[in-house]
Amino acid sequence: MLALPLVLAACFGNEGDRPTLLDGTQAGGPQPFPDNFRSDTVALMKAYLNNPVGVRDASMAEPVQREVGGRQFYVSCLHFTPRESDGSYKAMRERAVIFVNGRADRVVDRTSDLCTGAVYAPFPELEKMTR
Repeated sequence: MLALPLVLAACFGNEGDRPTLLDGTQAGGPQPFPDNFRSDTVALMKAYLNNPVGVRDASMAEPVQREVGGRQFYVSCLHFTPRESDGSYKAMRERAVIFVNGRADRVVDRTSDLCTGAVYAPFPELEKMTR
């Protein structure tokens, strides 16, 4: 019963006041390797992409530790070509998935520092996504 007021305060608090997983205490300490990184990445990308159907040329690098916001997190880099809203395919995209406490947490568009030297392997699971 004592925890209920804290939970309610968290729900109704100002969104800017709530820490993200990257900033919060949940991310403190050494990060565990994300054992389910492939399935977690598919689930996150399904929510991230406007249209997850029809992705082509997908490849993924195994998660490696990189510094993000002054802390070490596991990061996995992706290459893929998404289907555009008009049904066409344009340029290949590169994204990075950051894992916090062994789970996929967010997708990052700016990958230059995070994906340097990444070694990619085919990632057919991303090409099989449905809505």
